[in-house]
Amino acid sequence: MSQSIKKERLPQLDLFRAMAIFCVIQVHSSSFAAAEQALNSPIYYFYNWMNIFFKIGTPCFIFLSSFVLFYNYYDRPVNKELIGHFYKKRLAYIILPYILVSCCYFLLVAWQRGELASNSKMYELQQLGMKLLTGTSYTHLYFVFISIQFYILFPLLLWLFQSFRKSKVLLALIIPLGLAIQYGFYFWNKFELHIPNKGSYAPSYMAYYFMGAAIAIYFEHLKGWLKSDWKDMSGKQKMWTGLLWGSWLIIAFTHVQIWLSYRQHWSSPNSTWFEVLWNAHTLLSALVLMRASFLIQRRGSVFWNKALTRLGELSFAVYLFHPVVLLYYRRLRNHYTIPGDSAMYFLYIIGGSACALAISWLFTQFCFRRLPFASIFLGSVPYSLKKKKKAPGTHGPGQDRTVKMNG
Repeated sequence: MSQSIKKERLPQLDLFRAMAIFCVIQVHSSSFAAAEQALNSPIYYFYNWMNIFFKIGTPCFIFLSSFVLFYNYYDRPVNKELIGHFYKKRLAYIILPYILVSCCYFLLVAWQRGELASNSKMYELQQLGMKLLTGTSYTHLYFVFISIQFYILFPLLLWLFQSFRKSKVLLALIIPLGLAIQYGFYFWNKFELHIPNKGSYAPSYMAYYFMGAAIAIYFEHLKGWLKSDWKDMSGKQKMWTGLLWGSWLIIAFTHVQIWLSYRQHWSSPNSTWFEVLWNAHTLLSALVLMRASFLIQRRGSVFWNKALTRLGELSFAVYLFHPVVLLYYRRLRNHYTIPGDSAMYFLYIIGGSACALAISWLFTQFCFRRLPFASIFLGSVPYSLKKKKKAPGTHGPGQDRTVKMNG
C-alpha cells in the first residue's frame, strides 16, 4: 500500500456543502410553521413541503464527511502517525469549537430562562456536562456530536474496509452492511431501548457513513458519470441517471405527503414508514447533490460558482451560528401579531430563512477575516481566505479538508 497518494482536488464538494447548508436552514426556518403555528394556513402544504423536502442537509453532510475521509485516507496505511494527525485536526477544528459553542448556547438558554441566578453553579456545571456528552446544548448540535462519534470509529472502519479491498464481494456488501446496522439499531430502539433522541447516536446514520465510504472507494469508476453531460452519456448511464432523479422526486414527495397527512390528523402511519421514507429520501438526495454539484461546477456562471464555493467553505461556521439569528428573529412575533394563516406570516417565514442565511454568512466571513481566534469557535479558516495570507499552503481533498462542514 502506498504511503501517500495525491488525490485530485474536488472543488465540487464545496458546492455540495453550500446546497446542504441551504437545506438545513430551510428546515430550521420552517420548523414552527410546519409543526404548529400555520396548521390552518391555506398554504400549509408549502410550509410542510419546505420543512420535509429539505430535511436532507444533515444526512448529506454525514455522507460527505465519510466520502471525504475515505477519499483521503483509503490508500494510506493505518498507523500511529495517521491516527495522531487525524485526531489532532479534529480536536482543533471540530471538538474544541463544539465544546465552546455548546457552552455559549447553554449560557444563552440559561440566561433567557433566568436560571443562571436561581440555580447553583454546581448544578449548572452538571447540566452542562451532561449536555456536552449528549450533544443537547442546543437543538442543532447533535450533528457535531454524532460526527465526533464517527471520528472515534473511523480508524477502525478504515482498517476494516481496507481489508475488504481484495474481495469484490466484501466491497459490494459495504452499503448493505451499513443499512443492516442502521435498521438493526432502529428496531432495537423501537422495541426495547426506547431512546428518545436516537438521532443523536451514530448507528442511526450508518447507511450514510457506509455509502460515503463506498462512493469514495469506487470514485474512479463513478467520476466519468459525474463529469458527463446528458448528451455525452451512454444509454446505460442515461437510464440510471433518469432512474435516480425520478425515484428521488417520487420518494421525496411521498415523504412530504406522509408528514402532511400526519400533521393534519388525516392518518396515523406506523413510525417505521417515516423512518424508511426519510432514509430513502436522504440517501438518494446525497447522490443527487453529488451529481448536481458536478453539474453546477461545469455549467454554472463564475459568479454562482464563486459564491456557492464560499458558502460551502463557511458551512460549518454557518451551521453553528445560524440558530442565534433565528432565535432573535423569532422574537419579532412577540412584538407583532402575525397570524399563522396570513400572507404576512409567509413573508415572515421566508424572511427568517433569508436572514439566517445572509446574516450568518456575513458574520462568519467577517470573523474569519478580522478575528485571529475565529477558528477556535467556528472551525478551520476557509481555503479561499487562507490563500490571501503571505505563505499559503497547498490544500486539497488529498490533504484532508474534512474540518469544513463535512461532519
